[in-house]
Amino acid sequence: MLHVAVVGSGPSGCYTAQSLVQQDPAVRVDVLDRLPCPYGLVRYGVAPDHEKIKSLQNNLRTVLEHERVRFLGGVQIGPGGIPAARLRTLYHAVVYCVGAATDRHLGIPGEDLPGSWSATQFVSWYSAHPDAIDDGFVREARSAVVIGVGNVAVDVARMLARAPADLSPTDMPQAALTALGASRVTEIAMVGRRGPSQARFTTKELRELGSLPDTDVTVDPAEAALDPAWADPSALPGAQRRNVEVLRGWSATAATDAARRISVRFFLRPVELLAEEGRVGAVRFERTLPDGRGGVTGSGEFEVIPAQLVLRSVGYRGVPLEGLPFDPATGTVPNLAGRVLRDGVVTPGEYVAGWIKRGPTGVIGTNRPCAKETVTSLIEDAALLVGKEVPEDPLTALRAEGVEPVEWEGWQAIENAEAALGASLGRRVVKLADWQALLDASRGGAPRG
Repeated sequence: MLHVAVVGSGPSGCYTAQSLVQQDPAVRVDVLDRLPCPYGLVRYGVAPDHEKIKSLQNNLRTVLEHERVRFLGGVQIGPGGIPAARLRTLYHAVVYCVGAATDRHLGIPGEDLPGSWSATQFVSWYSAHPDAIDDGFVREARSAVVIGVGNVAVDVARMLARAPADLSPTDMPQAALTALGASRVTEIAMVGRRGPSQARFTTKELRELGSLPDTDVTVDPAEAALDPAWADPSALPGAQRRNVEVLRGWSATAATDAARRISVRFFLRPVELLAEEGRVGAVRFERTLPDGRGGVTGSGEFEVIPAQLVLRSVGYRGVPLEGLPFDPATGTVPNLAGRVLRDGVVTPGEYVAGWIKRGPTGVIGTNRPCAKETVTSLIEDAALLVGKEVPEDPLTALRAEGVEPVEWEGWQAIENAEAALGASLGRRVVKLADWQALLDASRGGAPRG
């Protein structure tokens, strides 16, 4: 019987486990995660007001409740935890589904000023990730700049403009809800270095900005017109055409006396974050122009946009994993159809799936065929892999070494505690936001915010 460890319980990890039990009627799968909670970015990356996308947790739950799948949360692989080499001795195969764990940087002066954050840090805070820093994101801010024009940028701009009454029914942690409710941010600029036809958001996400109560969304038609496709988007692919049509509608809308304004800006490249009283006070941008080859070039003209909060949303990047090869150019583990490559040679028993395999591209559903390809490779190798002697139950060996995972019953206890916390606050489910609260809840302790 093949025994496989899947490291990571987000979509790529769950789809890998699902494909394994579908393709092999005898395989047993342990899904290990550093966090005591499953679902990865579906729990900690999807905006709290996107309940339809968050409902994907129900599909992932079905995978983790399969009789031949076991969830083991709170298990660190690598430094400070189980060495990768040790993990490989406990299982016939290990599949790493660890995503892209860090953000890309702008590489400009002032990027590290107080008040300048990656969008992921902001998302982690309002999503109750236990590693999140609560450092008063919006406390001193009246205006915000979001650098980037993808779906994450749209999410954070929308969260900044949402009224507390709209967020109270969500599972947002109480501290974040209180802080956003007290926010004085009224001006939000979402800025891209290229044009409307090259923006990376989906039209559905984009349209949501226009439905926010008491919020104007503006687009400067003269600025957007630098994009050759602005005047006539009919030749664009469907998604880009629909984006431009939505933006064109906003460019023709008169401003109102709404409480908040979101300005969608284009052809501006950040060159410096400017300090004011020891923290970020503005962003200096250079106007860019299309270069005729799909990129942009600098114009030598500059504009300063005030902002006491800057959120950088310019992409993700994988990080090296202990004991595995790593390609710094792509931020991925070298692989052949999911099989890990060392110096171009396949390493038996080691596999990757998801963003650490292919880079941070695609949507949640993209992980399904990606996982299936990796699992197909693993099953093809099964006759060789199953010959390795491994413990009958790896969990017994882990416990003997002092590892005490949060199993499925512990996760269910966390869910119950979050439901109880929500009820005590007059809300629905409210997420627990720190490590100790999660671990206490997993052991049956009383919930606390």
